[in-house]
Order: sequence, then C-alpha cells, then structure tokens
Amino acid sequence: MVQSLWDSSKASEIPEGLEQLVYRSNLIGTDRRVCNWGGGNTSSKTIIHDFRGREVEVMYVKGSGSDLATMKAANFTGLRMEDIRPLFERDKMSDEEMVAYLANCMVDAKHPRASIETLLHAFLPFKHVDHTHPDAIISICCADNGREIAAEIFGDRFVWVPYVRPGFTLSKMIAQGVLDNPKAELVLMEKHGLVTWGDTSEVSYAKTIQIIIEAESYIEGRVDEEKLFGGRQHAVLSAEDRRRIAGQILPSVRGAVSDEKKMILTFDDEEDVLQFVCSRDAAELSQVGAACPDHLVHTKVVPLYIHWTPDAADIEGLKKLLAEGIAAYKEQYKAYFERNKNEGDVMFEAAPRVILIPGLGMINTGKSWVNSKVSGALYHRAIAVMRGATALGSFVSLSENESYNVEYWPLELYKLSLAPAEAEFSRKVAFITGGAGGIGSETARRFVEEGAHVVLADLNLDGAEKVAADINAKYGEMRAIAVKMDVTDEEQVKAAYAAASLTYGGVDIIVNNAGLATSSPFDETSLEEWNLNINVLGTGYFLVAREAFKLMKEQALGGSMVFVGSKNSVYAGKNATAYSSVKALEAHLARCIAAEGGQYGIRVNTILPDAILQGSAIWNSNWRNERAAAYGIEPDQLEEYYRKRTTLLVNIYPRDIAEGIAFFASSKAEKTTGCMLTIDGGVPAAFTR
Repeated sequence: MVQSLWDSSKASEIPEGLEQLVYRSNLIGTDRRVCNWGGGNTSSKTIIHDFRGREVEVMYVKGSGSDLATMKAANFTGLRMEDIRPLFERDKMSDEEMVAYLANCMVDAKHPRASIETLLHAFLPFKHVDHTHPDAIISICCADNGREIAAEIFGDRFVWVPYVRPGFTLSKMIAQGVLDNPKAELVLMEKHGLVTWGDTSEVSYAKTIQIIIEAESYIEGRVDEEKLFGGRQHAVLSAEDRRRIAGQILPSVRGAVSDEKKMILTFDDEEDVLQFVCSRDAAELSQVGAACPDHLVHTKVVPLYIHWTPDAADIEGLKKLLAEGIAAYKEQYKAYFERNKNEGDVMFEAAPRVILIPGLGMINTGKSWVNSKVSGALYHRAIAVMRGATALGSFVSLSENESYNVEYWPLELYKLSLAPAEAEFSRKVAFITGGAGGIGSETARRFVEEGAHVVLADLNLDGAEKVAADINAKYGEMRAIAVKMDVTDEEQVKAAYAAASLTYGGVDIIVNNAGLATSSPFDETSLEEWNLNINVLGTGYFLVAREAFKLMKEQALGGSMVFVGSKNSVYAGKNATAYSSVKALEAHLARCIAAEGGQYGIRVNTILPDAILQGSAIWNSNWRNERAAAYGIEPDQLEEYYRKRTTLLVNIYPRDIAEGIAFFASSKAEKTTGCMLTIDGGVPAAFTR
C-alpha cells in the first residue's frame, strides 16, 4: 500500500514556495505507484518580486522533460498568473498557440519550457496542485465501469473528465468541472490520472496519498489472486533456467530489433511480470492498449506477446518464435503508422519496446540501458493497472488513433529532443579484457565518453569494479559493469559473455587486452614460462575472440574486434622469446579471424603499443626489473630509456592506446580490417614491413 513519506521535521526546515514544491515533487516521484517515471506534474502559486521590485503572483510548474523524483528548483518554470488567467475566457486554443503564449508569460527566459499541462494547474483556483498517475487511480480510470466505481468510493467528492488529450481543452474542462462541484476534492481523468490540491504543500501531498489509499483499499478488497488475469496457464521456469535461456536468446533478439537502430536490451523476471505473462488472459489483455498516455513513447501502444509453451529445452523453438514475432510486429507497426500518420510525421523504429514471454519474463529495448529500463518500469505500472482494472471490471484503453496522436504528439516528442545527442558509440556495447588495468580502464572511459556501455572483464574483480563505479558515478547508472574472468578458462569466458548479454543484450566491440609479460634469455626460458605466455596471450585471446565471433554472428549486426598486441608482435625482443612469439601469434590470429569475419561484417584489427608504463600491472611487476636488466640500466631509468629510443622522443600512455582502439572500433575505420597500427612513438626496429 502507498504510504505518506512526508517528514514534518524536515519539511519545517524547507522555505515555503519553490523549495517546498521541490520537496513535495520528489516525494511524489519517489514512489512509482504514485507517479510514472517522467510523468505527472506539480505546481505552486506564490508571490515574488520581479526585476523592478514589484510583487507579482507567479505559478511555478514542472518543466517539460523532467522527472518528479529527481527534479530540482532549476527544473521548474515560473509564469505570471495575471497573464495566464485571461485564457480561461477563451473558447479554444491550439497547442502551438498555447506554447507560444506561455513562453511570453515566463518570469525568466532561462527556465525550461512549461509542462504540457500547465493550464490545468493555472485554471484551478488552488495554491498547490498535483497531477499524478497512481496505479490504483488509473485502474479505476481504465475500467469500463470506472465512473460507477468512483462514485462508490468517493461519493460526490470527485469530478470525472472524459478522455481528452492534454492541452487547453482538457484544462478548461477540469477547471469548469471543479467550479461546478463545490464538494470536489479530486479530479479523475478517464484513461489518464488524478488531480488533487491543497492550501499548503503538505495538505496537497496528503490529499494525493489519502485518495490513492482509498482507491487501493477498495481494489484490494476485490482482488482474487487465484483468478487474477484469468488464472495461471503456464508454469514458471526456474530462476536458473530463466537466466540461462535469456542469456542465449538476447543476442538474436537484439539483432532482430536493431535493424534500423541498435538497441540495448534488458531482461526482467520479477514476480509481477511472471504472474502476468503466465496467465490465461495475458495474450489478450496485453493487446488492449497502453495503461496511460505517458507510457506510449516508451512502450508503444502494445507489447509483443510470444505464444510459447515454456520448455527449458526448447531454446531454438523460442528463437524461431521471437524472430517471427518481431518481424510481424514491425509490419503491424508500420501499418499502424500509415493508417494514422499526420503530415510531417516521421516513424520511430518499428521494433517492439516490450516483449513478453510465458514462463520466462519480459525483454525491454531502448537506446540505452536507462531507456530500456524505463520501458520495463512503465510496463510494471501497466501490469499493476490491468490487475486493478480487471478486478473491478474490464480493462479499456485509448483508441488506436488517440494512442497515435499521443505517441506522435509534437509536445510529447519535445521531451525526447531534450536528451543529449547520440555519439559515435551510442547504442553499442564494448567488452574489454584486462579492464582493470591502465589500457583497459582508459579504453573503457574513452568508449563511454562517446556513448558506449562497457563490460570490464578481469581476474582482478575488485579493480574492475572500482573502474566501473568511477565510470557510473560520472556518466550515469549501469554504463559499465565488471565481471571476473580468467581468459584461459573456457567456461568463465562463456559466462562473462552471458553476463554481458543478460545486462545489455549483446556485444558490438571487443578489446582483447588481458596480458602479462615475462623476460628471460632463451636458453633459460622454462616450459612453465612458455606455457604461461601461450595460455594467457594465445589461448586466452583465442577463447575471447571465438566466443565474441559466435555472439556477433548470432546478432547479425557485424562487430569490431581490436587486439592489443605489442611492438614485439613484429620485433624480436631481447630476452623475451616466449612473450614476443605469442604476441606475433596474436597479430596473425587477428588476421585469420578478419579473413573469416568479413562476410559477417566483423572487423578485426591490431594495435601495436610499446612500453606503456603508467597504470600497468605488467610494468609494476618483475617485468620492469627484467627489462631494465636486459638493457643494463636501473628500473627507474626505463621510462626515459624508452622515450629516447623513439624517433619522436615521446613516451606512450594508456590514453594514446585507447585512442587507437577507439579509431579501429569507430565508423572512421568501418572499411578497415586485418590491419596493424603501431603506437610506439616510432621505434625503427618495429616499423612494419
């Protein structure tokens, strides 16, 4: 059940006005049962002094594109009420006129564009107004007998407003309905949500929570868990089987949904999802339509439901159904667009945002991990709404054309335009071995700077987790994950790729970078030393590349592999026979894979660095002492020694190698494969020839 989160002692320390509005808004957004991600809006009317020192009544209202849970004072827009109130006398006003008019009412041109539903707040004669999308309320508003149910719960305290797309007309209908009912305490917006108000922020918030609790209590008294969604039809697969199957199917699903633009995928098998997808009515219910207009941009009108009888051994059968289902969904979406399009509309990617699979769970798609999770979070809300609506009556939704006109509504699309522009590696996943080290960590940061999500694979899990945590703190949630992996262990390599697929849906780029180095005269090189180099730098690179090759073929989206070789790949390093030999093996292995990978769009290239001392576990090991001894110098003289032997008289740093890796992985090198690039400052002995 929803509960009040209001902390009187904390609230008493917050100034009235905009700061208390921020506090109230954050509380409302914190509980997604109260308000959807990115949805809803709040307002507060107050007196401020303008630039001339005059007292002016201003309404602060949520700015477009913000999320109530996280928004700050800067995300609200202040508008002069004396300019807005006369609009109530108008009979009609187009969206374009409304946006232009409100822009002239702003007290600060630097404020964000006002919410689509600004006039809803302005026309109501209350100091504080909250518009939310509570699961329980939308359950009533999306029930075929919702108005009658509302009367049973709220008596004559509510105003019921038929569905109208947000804007001037709806705002005026709500205000007029409240004016016509002096007993009104709330407005129920058909197929949409709730409006409440109060004389203070605390009263307004308390009213919102009170109304939701009343609705929840009524609904829960009528829910029969055994008969919910028609009762259970399919068995739920075990958690182990669900994760195993998801890890195997997600790459092919990612390939199927990424024909127009690459997608990041997430997998969800939470209890409410499993209850829904395994029910008798899920196939039909899921196709009724969106549970709330705010869902449409992130979930599309309907999800893709896969008619599969759960069978842990039938992975190939499931893949076939998914491929057929996604193809059919795209064709149906294109037809939907053609039936409803308006002049100038440009169709979104036709692939589904939500895929429901009996026994298994839900797959979500989006341009990033965050966007994919938003699609999933909103479908959790849709399940909750259908749960309530079907306990009360029948679930109903917007008509097809109503849905289209929200999904492609310019004022809704404006919110999407506020997102940062996509970059070179946006929508791509990079898998980096040796991710905790100097080159690996710098490469991860380089990719993430330009939009990628990265998987840091390393034996040193603590180090990889620290790098991932630093990246996520700077660039956002789940832009990086760390996995423990020994490149010489076939099962660990497979498990690491399965983890990458479960987290992001697949892999587009791999950086074969894990390494070690040993040094000894040839006649003193032991079999143990030889095998160590072969296992890590030869077999390890083979296993990592082979599993990536399989996954990239499964996705059918091409891919890029970058091997981090060495100057010693083409130069016979003194006292480094084992290391140099295997580094040469790596370079030729890369060329062999490139020759086979071309037909699948898989490019394989090699970087040949030299003497990367910074942040290197190799150079901080006995290798430093061994190399210094080979050159007859002290270990602390190595950096200067290496600088002086380059033709450019420079040292080479991890960031330099990261730049080369990024080049090979980027669109700038999309027609380059089987190539080697030296980044060593110019060591003549290692010039390729």
